Amino acid sequence: MNHKTPRDNSTMTKGLTRRSFLGASAAGAGLAIVPGKVLGRSGPVPSDVLNVAHIGVGGMGSGDVNGMADAGENIYALCDVDEHQAEGSWGRYPKAKRYSDFRQMLETEAGNIDAVVISTPDHTHAVAGMMALGLGIPTRIQKPLAICIWEVRELVRAANEAGVATQMGNQGHADDGTRLMREWYEAGAIGEIQRIEYWTNRPIWPQALDRPSEAHYVPPWLNWDLWLGPAAERPYHPGYAPFNWRGWWDFGTGALGDIACHAMDAAFWTFDLGTPERVAGESTTLFDETAPLASRIEYDFPAKPGRGPIKVVWRDGSFSPPRLPGVGADDQWPPEWSGQIWVGSDGMMRSGIYGDNPRLMDPVRDEEIKANPVPETYPRTEGVYEEFAEAARGGTPAGSNFPEHAGPLTEMVLLGNLAIRSGRELRLDPATGEILNAAAIPPEQIRVPYREGWGW
Repeated sequence: MNHKTPRDNSTMTKGLTRRSFLGASAAGAGLAIVPGKVLGRSGPVPSDVLNVAHIGVGGMGSGDVNGMADAGENIYALCDVDEHQAEGSWGRYPKAKRYSDFRQMLETEAGNIDAVVISTPDHTHAVAGMMALGLGIPTRIQKPLAICIWEVRELVRAANEAGVATQMGNQGHADDGTRLMREWYEAGAIGEIQRIEYWTNRPIWPQALDRPSEAHYVPPWLNWDLWLGPAAERPYHPGYAPFNWRGWWDFGTGALGDIACHAMDAAFWTFDLGTPERVAGESTTLFDETAPLASRIEYDFPAKPGRGPIKVVWRDGSFSPPRLPGVGADDQWPPEWSGQIWVGSDGMMRSGIYGDNPRLMDPVRDEEIKANPVPETYPRTEGVYEEFAEAARGGTPAGSNFPEHAGPLTEMVLLGNLAIRSGRELRLDPATGEILNAAAIPPEQIRVPYREGWGW
C-alpha cells in the first residue's frame, strides 16, 4: 500500500500558522523577538528565521545545509540514511534533530518546519518533494528536479496546488552571469540566435555497465532499504552508493541530468525554449541499466515571436563541438572542461556551465562590451539560498521555481535521456508537450515504477 501523507488537522494547522506568521512578520516594518522554543532552539531569535529541514546531508547536501545556515536560517532537522555521509553535517549542527527516514521526519516535525531542502540521489527527489508539498511546506530540490517526466509533472502539479515557494538547485539561475548573458544578447551582442552548443567531460563516474553479480554486506552505517526508497529492491553494492549512483537509470540521470539543468538554464530562460519539436540522440553502446559512456543529442525548437528556430546540440563523455569559425588554430579547443557557446548571426558568446564568466568570442568586441556595460534589466539576487529563503517567507518567488521554470527545464532535459534510452527520435507537440510517438517508448522510461510502500 502506498505511503500517504497524514492529514491530521492539528499538525497541519500548526504548520500553516507558523509559516503564515513568518510571512507576515517578514512583510512587516520590524522584526519581533519570539521565544526560542517556538523555533526549536535555545535563546531569543528574530521572528523571521526559518526552521529548515534537510533530507540528504552528505556530499552536495552538506553544501546545501551550510548554504542555508550561511543565509541566516536555523538548521532545525537533518535526515540521512548514511551515518558516515552525514557525519560532517551532524557534527557542525549538533542541536539539529536527526532522522534517517524523511517520512518520519516530515510526519513528526511538519508543524515546526518552515522549509525543506532535498539533496538526495535523483530517484528520491520526487517522493520526498511530493510529501513536503502535500504538507504545505516550501520545498527546494536539487537538480534535476526528478528522474522521469511523469515525476516532473507531478511535482509541478503539487506545487501549484500547494501554492508554496519552490526552487530547484540549479544555482546559476540566481547568479549574475545568467542575467548578463541575457542582457548582452538582448542588447544585440551576437545578433539573432541560431544554434547553441554544449559539452562536458561528465561522466566522471562509471557508466556503460551491467549489473554487478558479486555479493557485499551492507555497511552497518547505511540503511540500504531506505537508500533504495522507491526503486526496485536489489542487493547492496559499493558501485551504487554513496557516489556512483548517477550512472544507473534506477537511481540517476547520467551526465545529461547532472549537468544540463545547469548548462541549458540560461538559454532556456533567455529564449523561452519550452518544448522542442524533435529530439534525436546517438551514443556509445547502450546498456540496459546504465547510461552510455558518451552521447550526442540534438534538440530542435520551433520559431517563436521575436526569434527564429534554434538547434541545440548536447555532447557528453568529453565529446566536444567542432572548432567553430573564428577560433584560431592555436587556441585551446574546447576552451574549458564543460561549457556552452551561443552562435548568433553576428557573433558568438561562451560561458561556463553555470552561466559563469560570460564573454564574447571576438576579443575586441568582448573588451568593448565590458568597458561599456549594457543596462542591468534583470534584478540581481543576494544568492541562491537567500533567494529561496525570501520566497519561503512569502517574498519574491525564486527564479527557478517548479511551475514556471524548473519543471519545464527539467522535462526538456530529460527528453534527451528518453531519446537515448529508447533509441527513438522523439516527435513532440511544442504547444502541449505531448510526445507524439510515445506509444513506441517503453512506459517505464516515462513513468518509473515504485516499490510497494512508496509513492503518493
